[in-house]
Amino acid sequence: MWAILVGAFLFVCGMLFMAREALVRRNLSNPSPPSQDGTDQGGTGPTLEPERQGLRFLGFARNWPGLALMAVGAVLLLFG
Repeated sequence: MWAILVGAFLFVCGMLFMAREALVRRNLSNPSPPSQDGTDQGGTGPTLEPERQGLRFLGFARNWPGLALMAVGAVLLLFG
């Protein structure tokens, strides 16, 4: 019973870690101040979207701890 609970906890922690890695380490607001008419250089107004994030946040180098937590949790869930 404890192995299943620990496995579920580790799996959820791995998912939360990966979600955190996708959201952290970048600015969520437009760093450039708006112009006189209230729009930014793109004409869309202030936004919370980054200009270019790319797909680096999905890479293995940033997510291996979360993947390891999920793998250990899955093993405990399956064989616990």
